[in-house]
Amino acid sequence: MTLTLPPIHPARLEWAHGTPASPRFGDHYFSAGQGLEESELVFIAANALPERFARLSADDLFVIGETGFGTGLNCLLAARAFREHAPAGARLHLVSTELHPLERSDLERALRQWPALRELAQRLLEEYPPPTPGCHRLRLSPQIDLSLMLGDAHTLLDHFPMRADAWFLDGFAPARNEGMWSPQLLRTIAERSRPGATLGTFTAAGHVRRALADAGFEVERRPGFGGKRHRVVGRLPGTWQPARIRRGHAVVAGAGVAGATTARALAERGWRVTIIDPVFGSAQKPPQHLAAVLYATASAHLHPQNRFYQSAFVHAQRWLKKMAFPDDPGLGRLEGVVQHLVDPRVRDKTLAAIDSGAWPGELLRHLDEHSVRFEGAGYLKPVAWIGRLLDHPAIEPSAGALETVRSGPLVRLQDGRALECDAAILCTAGHTLGLPGLAWLPLRIVRGQVTFCRATESSSGWTRPHCHSGYLTPAIDGVHCVGATFDRERNEPVIDPADDHTNLAELKAGLPGLWTELGGRDIEVVGQHAGVRCQSADNLPLVGPLPDPAEIPHRIDTRIWLNIAHGSRGLTHTPLCADLIADQLSGQPPPVDTGIADALHPERFILRRRRREPDWLPETAG
Repeated sequence: MTLTLPPIHPARLEWAHGTPASPRFGDHYFSAGQGLEESELVFIAANALPERFARLSADDLFVIGETGFGTGLNCLLAARAFREHAPAGARLHLVSTELHPLERSDLERALRQWPALRELAQRLLEEYPPPTPGCHRLRLSPQIDLSLMLGDAHTLLDHFPMRADAWFLDGFAPARNEGMWSPQLLRTIAERSRPGATLGTFTAAGHVRRALADAGFEVERRPGFGGKRHRVVGRLPGTWQPARIRRGHAVVAGAGVAGATTARALAERGWRVTIIDPVFGSAQKPPQHLAAVLYATASAHLHPQNRFYQSAFVHAQRWLKKMAFPDDPGLGRLEGVVQHLVDPRVRDKTLAAIDSGAWPGELLRHLDEHSVRFEGAGYLKPVAWIGRLLDHPAIEPSAGALETVRSGPLVRLQDGRALECDAAILCTAGHTLGLPGLAWLPLRIVRGQVTFCRATESSSGWTRPHCHSGYLTPAIDGVHCVGATFDRERNEPVIDPADDHTNLAELKAGLPGLWTELGGRDIEVVGQHAGVRCQSADNLPLVGPLPDPAEIPHRIDTRIWLNIAHGSRGLTHTPLCADLIADQLSGQPPPVDTGIADALHPERFILRRRRREPDWLPETAG
């Protein structure tokens, strides 16, 4: 079933003596003047977190689930306890749901009253996402991640593959927010728990205790806090044992943005990574003037495909901020991208996305009748971004070209070398079709050419890219990129002088004012770059373990992975896809729900084909 989510509507608060309350639910977020002490007892102590954190070993993973993120107080207290008690090398992953997130200004006001949490609170504020549905991966410290899930708790947890060691049940009171205490949600919580998992909650209502018991928890009522007579703790039967983080040696084939982000994501999780590509041994330098644009496609319909576009855009911004890139105008800028709505269909779709609330003003702003601006978007120098990504002590570049990859996995290169590894990730774009057994992949190769134009006195001050039917970037080293053609007839990166005329003609038709500033009929062309895009049949990338359709039922090799077919949006899509692969290989909660993960999984094409032809086998099978 397609997981379509509604837009997010932030909370509207009332304040009384520094304590936030929700008029919608008629309840406070915490006890006035005692919020920290209440959370320490009801959630931290109830789950025995300091003691359990202290018993962890290096490479242990502790997962806490929460219903009702609110002000983030519980998560910050858990993070503080983890930093104080857990050993180096252990990791904490917090998974919290919230249907009506606080506006950032309200969150800042609420957190201001707890100076003891100032450092973690500031990190949360820096990472706090825009109000868009689904999973947002935040990094509170190198050892602590927060998956903030915006939307209905039952829907999101039902589609999020996690196994929690402890739970904070912190929705508003059952009488005011019945859905947060439904038997269906509590059963899902039990299903998403490890044996021996614990829970703490402020509510002791009889129907909640009975629903928890029916879900499988052993429930105990204890003295409450402040004016509340009782609270509840719970535990699932079984011996509790935390999960272990998986690490090893990964081989990444391909050093474009897909390969570089994948290598970086794995390295940051403790993997040793060998990345192979002929470019490392080549004297040919990549085009230094080439710029790539970071932006997205907006839609009011938040089904998995459109949610992927939105989530990837937000996730890429977070990666760039984390890595302080670009830190020089010569490497690019993130000051927004102006999209000119020259196509009526694109115009209607984009404005509907704004009007519906699916794309909030923090991400997409309506400028005038004919244009919008993607906030936090921009342009980058890809060669510099790839270099920054590969600058990690656990990543070893190796010159070579992939010949085969087989179960084991065993990677063979064209020069005769063989590399054994724990995981192999193919980021080889269109070249993937040439590998043995992979010609069945539904990929298409599209040639494109970018025209490099000399900056003028007028154009030198531009700081934002402009997209229309093509695109125009600000100058890097005095040269603008104008592009790009879309040629389905040729799949080789050959230079064609006619494409320069096409690019400049489209610029004149779509953005005549900027065409004039760039020189008009006297625009100086100083070079070109031709390349090929790799796209899938449904325009989504293929990200996940490699399926083998040569068997019925087909087999999936969970140690050979694909990260390909990003088309012209590799800069935007690849950070989220890299984290998805790295988390799944490492045994950590993923950065997306199963709706998005299934939409990206390479297996989808086999399933679709088999629904039409149950006995289908690819021609190359066997």
